[in-house]
Parts: sequence; C-alpha cells; structure tokens
Amino acid sequence: MLNFDYRNPTHVVFGKDRIAELDQLVPANARVLITYGGGSVQRFGTLDKVKAALGNRTVFEFGGIEANPKYDTLVKAVEVARKENIDFLLAVGGGSVMDGTKFIALATQFDGDTTTLLHHGFTPVPVANDKVIPLGVIATLPATGSEMNAFAVVSYQGGKFPVNHPCAYPTFAMLDPELTFSLPKIQVANGVVDAFVHVLEQYATYPVDARVQDRMAEGILRTLIEIGPITVEEPTNYDARANLMWSATSALNGMIGTGVPLDWSTHMIGHELTALFHIDHAQTLAVVLPSLWRVLKEQKHAKLVQYAARVWDITEGDEVSRVEQAIDKTEAFFKQVGLPVRLRDHGVTQEQLSQVVDALEAHGMTALSESGKVDLATSRKILDMAW
Repeated sequence: MLNFDYRNPTHVVFGKDRIAELDQLVPANARVLITYGGGSVQRFGTLDKVKAALGNRTVFEFGGIEANPKYDTLVKAVEVARKENIDFLLAVGGGSVMDGTKFIALATQFDGDTTTLLHHGFTPVPVANDKVIPLGVIATLPATGSEMNAFAVVSYQGGKFPVNHPCAYPTFAMLDPELTFSLPKIQVANGVVDAFVHVLEQYATYPVDARVQDRMAEGILRTLIEIGPITVEEPTNYDARANLMWSATSALNGMIGTGVPLDWSTHMIGHELTALFHIDHAQTLAVVLPSLWRVLKEQKHAKLVQYAARVWDITEGDEVSRVEQAIDKTEAFFKQVGLPVRLRDHGVTQEQLSQVVDALEAHGMTALSESGKVDLATSRKILDMAW
C-alpha cells in the first residue's frame, strides 16, 4: 500500500425529511447565498423548503448554473457574493451546482485574477491565508460525489479545468434520497455510470496490496450493478435510490483512493468530448472506459483479472478471456441502464476525433493513466476503438 494522508471534514446528514435541520447546520447570523441550476429546485418546491428552514437569516439566490458550470456564469455569482457580503454558500442541486459553488467559495475573497484558479490541475489552488467562504450542500442528484470532496470542474474557453483546495470541502452535505425521485431516467442512469467509473478510475490500475480499499471499491461496484437498473426503472424505490446516493458519495469521498495508484484517463478524455460535443459527462465515460481498457488491458491485466472474479464472478477460462468477458459485461451494464457506448451514437464522426486529440494536447493531457504512458497516439487508439 502506498503512503497517504486522509482527511474529510464534511458532516453527512442522510435520510428523509432532513431539510428542517438546516437551522442547526448554518450559522445563525449568516448572510447566505443559495446557488442552484436550471430551476427544478423551484418547480418541485425544494427551494421554498430550504428558505423556510433558514428562517430569519438574510438570504440571496443565484440560479442558472449550467450542467457543466461555466466560469463566466460563476464570476457573476462571485460579484453577488462580494456585493452582499455573503459569508455562507448553500448549493442546492447536483454535482455541477456543487462544483460551481466551490469555485465561488474560492474566488470571492481571492485577490488576483480568478482565471488563474483554473490552471493548477489537481494541485490545490493558491488561496492566500485559506480565505474561503464556507459552504454546505443539499444534493438532488446522486452522481459525482462532489458533496463530500474538495474538487470541482469548471468550463472555460472550450476546456474543463479541475479546481481544488482543502478548504473547499462542504461543511455539511444533506443527502435525502426522496429529493431525487423527480429526476428524469437519463439523469439517474448518468449518475449510476458516473459513480461506477469513479470507482474504477481508482481501482483498475495495478495491485499494491490495498485490501481494504479494494474490497470497499468492489462492494460499491457490486451494489451499483444490483441497484442501478432498479433505480432507473423505479424512481420512488427509496431503498434502491438510497443505495445509489450513498454509493455515489462513497465513490469519491477519498476513502477508496487512499494508498492506491489512480488513473483518471477516462475522465480527461471524457472532459474533452463534453467540451467539444456537449455529450453528458457520464455518457462520455460509458463510451471511453471499455475502449480504454481494451487498449490498456496488458497494463491493467492483474487488476482486471481481480475485477472479473470479484465483481462479475468470472472465474472460468484463461485470464485473457476472463478480462475480455469483464470488459464486455461492463459495457453491457452501461447499455442496460440506458447509455450508449459508441461515439457514433452521439453523432461524432471519425473525422472529428482529431479535434479531441488536439484538445488533449492543448490542455497538456499528453501523459495520462497511472503509468503516465498514455500519450496522444494511445489516446487516438482509444478514441478510434470507442467510435
């Protein structure tokens, strides 16, 4: 097992009818800015419940944060936060709203050019004296795990930029599965696949004898396989949705990624597909992952053999055939919950694949994977296979 540090300060509030508890979670004298996305939190009454629970606090709203939050939108929220002396942010929505709100928290008291916060990759952004506005989140879409980590992804000038800082962890995360019942099927399917691939980016690398992390990851994967199709088809099945919600949070709260090598190649390629062709993030993952594994199956052989046995119960035949079966089953699972697994199904032409490679090069993504050996030529092979 590799050396690691682990810290997660987020207070999780899980279960039914918890919004009223906001009164104990948000400071009594806070000036609160509620952030949200396209308006579903208004249509389904969630926003009204949140404002009622905040009582007599001074509350402002900022809506319209996009599915892939844009820098130009977020800086408008930063202007509101500065003008109104906001000292607590409350994100109500899915991963994009949470991500955008983390950026707002970092940028509001930042003294320099806020575009510079976007160019640090996975290195923490330089925020002087850790001046970050505290934030809480109310998750309405189980998918990204952003409710319990310090990472965000922000879109700017055709690229998607990871942003993180240890003070950007939400102080609390309210997870009520019933708040997700109104989601369209495709968003639920996206959430299942997003969580599934988050786990695999931390698991399907190479063995380091991290037994606890491996077993936790395998448990999340098996849970998603069991409940994924159910929760897509039965939106008010509380138990299935609760397990999806906790799986998505557990997939990216840092625990299964401690002491193990990480990949994230699928995400980096997927981000470019989203930026160029506006394909939902999870749907890019469903397209890229199986093809990436087929290209890198020798590099990932040992963990894919383990994955085949422990997640899919594939133990018969030689190791090469078991790996192939596991990849096929993974791809079939993505299709079962309703996501396409080929770029051409999203209207992308073979001629356009060069644009993706060019974007990877422009954004410095020339040495991907846990090995750092996935160069642009290898990324092109992955894209060709995914087409």
